[in-house]
Amino acid sequence: MNWSKSRSGSRIPGLLETQPFCRLSSRAESDDSLANHGMQSRHLQLITSPQHATRSRIALDVNPPVVRLRLDNPPINVIDIPMMEELSQSLAEAEARSDISVLIFSGSQHAFSSGVDVAAHTPDKVEEMLAKFHAVIRAIVSSRKVTIAAVHGHCLGGGAELAMVCDLVYTSELATWGFPEIKLGCFPPIAVTALAVLVGQKQAADLVLTGRSITGKEAAAIGLANAVVPEIDLERTLLETVQHLVSLSPAALAITKKAIYAWDSIHFDKGLARAEKIYLEELMKTDDAQEGIRAFLEKRPAKWKGKQSA
Repeated sequence: MNWSKSRSGSRIPGLLETQPFCRLSSRAESDDSLANHGMQSRHLQLITSPQHATRSRIALDVNPPVVRLRLDNPPINVIDIPMMEELSQSLAEAEARSDISVLIFSGSQHAFSSGVDVAAHTPDKVEEMLAKFHAVIRAIVSSRKVTIAAVHGHCLGGGAELAMVCDLVYTSELATWGFPEIKLGCFPPIAVTALAVLVGQKQAADLVLTGRSITGKEAAAIGLANAVVPEIDLERTLLETVQHLVSLSPAALAITKKAIYAWDSIHFDKGLARAEKIYLEELMKTDDAQEGIRAFLEKRPAKWKGKQSA
């Protein structure tokens, strides 16, 4: 869900608007960072004019073997249904390309994503929203590409769920992570399915049941991220990781990913299907879930009744 009530504000430039990303040069020469470790690789050349495409909700930078998908719904990168559709389309296109081996997800310096649009949780939209958002998550989980999340700013609700299912996650120390759905009388289906695998049962229960937020440093400490870095170093850390990944065999990376997640993917699919069923058939039939969503949209405190459906 979207955990900021502000929908106004100036456009926040993303990292790729101010910094070039990289692609493999055709020249065969040593890369300085790898040479320091006695390794040779094709030269990873910075370019100032990547293949760039802006859709209404995401910005794509395609520099084979890397694609960067930047969430671009200012000011707080709410994941609404149009963004879900664009992410699904972009992921399908990237997955079909044999020259792509790495997918990067990022947002702005102010927000990776504040979550899924609360307005999409109303009874007339919630089933469509769940289907489309979970289609994005399932596409990321099943991707044969190495997926990386680079997290600045707010990473909440559905935004945190999207980041946590990536293979590698790098977060700034100033980022804010959390799964606050319980404050609206709801729960995060992806987090209740997979968070315990990443951080342990007790940590997952703490985050989901209290809805509290944690810093990027805390997120890395409990296993939500691979590393936490100062804000100004996040892009450099990301680039170093990509440099190493693109020096490796794309075929070996894809097959190794399949092997790593072979067992977990079975449980994830079954668990998420069960969480969806509980969400739609039990949670969304309670007065409290409807009240929590209405109260948020009306900017007022919720008045809980505590009644469960029969």
